[in-house]
Amino acid sequence: MSAVSRGSDPAYPQKRARSLRLPGDTPGPPREGTGRAVPELAPAVRAALDVGRPVVALESTIISHGLPRPGNLTAAIAFETQLNETGVTAATIALIDGVPKVGLTAADMERIALDESVVKVSSRDLGMAMAGKRTGGTTVAATSVLASRAGIRVFATGGLGGVHRDFAGSFDESADLTVLARIPITIVSAGVKSILDIPATLERLETLGVAVVGYRTSRFPGFYLTDSGQDLDWRMDSAQEIAEVMAARDAIGETSALLVGNPLPPDKQLDPDLHDRVLAQALAAAEAAGIRGKAVTPFLLDYIQRATGGASVTVNLDVARGNIALAGQIATAWAALHPA
Repeated sequence: MSAVSRGSDPAYPQKRARSLRLPGDTPGPPREGTGRAVPELAPAVRAALDVGRPVVALESTIISHGLPRPGNLTAAIAFETQLNETGVTAATIALIDGVPKVGLTAADMERIALDESVVKVSSRDLGMAMAGKRTGGTTVAATSVLASRAGIRVFATGGLGGVHRDFAGSFDESADLTVLARIPITIVSAGVKSILDIPATLERLETLGVAVVGYRTSRFPGFYLTDSGQDLDWRMDSAQEIAEVMAARDAIGETSALLVGNPLPPDKQLDPDLHDRVLAQALAAAEAAGIRGKAVTPFLLDYIQRATGGASVTVNLDVARGNIALAGQIATAWAALHPA
């Protein structure tokens, strides 16, 4: 990591701990001819970051590609309201006409939710989408990059991407994993999506140096399911503990992510037998249709939604709400550790 001049600022150690980023992950200079920094921060987000109030980043592919219209717009507004009502600033992230935005206007949110031309943007796509002035929902990978550049340390999502079940034949692995290996953000999720190869994903996270902890559990969650069947080495029982882990990782210069697995309560999970049966059908349908790459996840989620009569959407919303609540608590604990 390049050296940072302390100058005469006595608050330097606290400021560094609060905003530690990788080289190049600070908000960049204005793009030539635009006068606009990258990413563009909403006034409420900038104000909160400037004074050290808690902020939580939210991805937008759950809105654009993960939930059915028009209920996705209602859900997106509810997610932000859930945070704002607890004193945490919500920062939904997306690209609007090529502009990476951290914090959306009401019009931006409607566009991400209701415009069918919105594309799915991963980290590798950001430059092309910006230059092409595209409007896109950001994946976990792209959201992590933009949140880190903005100085946001906590991010809530539904389920992480990972290693696909046919990896040996397709070499299909989500960019989420490699991006989290180089972005110092704390991400709260209900594990990885159960449509993936969960044991292989955990192995890859270990290899890539991404720390994984369970929130009040020693088992890795399976998105729709409370328990994926995989053990975890580390368990944390409070948001305060997680914030202290973040601070400790900063102190030793860690530049990879901390993944917090937050399971659904058992009474809110999808029925395991139904899950297994429908997932097998969905995977077979995707194979028969020749679905590949980033089209796989939306295809499978849509199939599961239809095959479960919408029950999977209810579970997806419960997952998101639970992760957002925990992320808000972690961001609040983090802000208390590093007052402005």
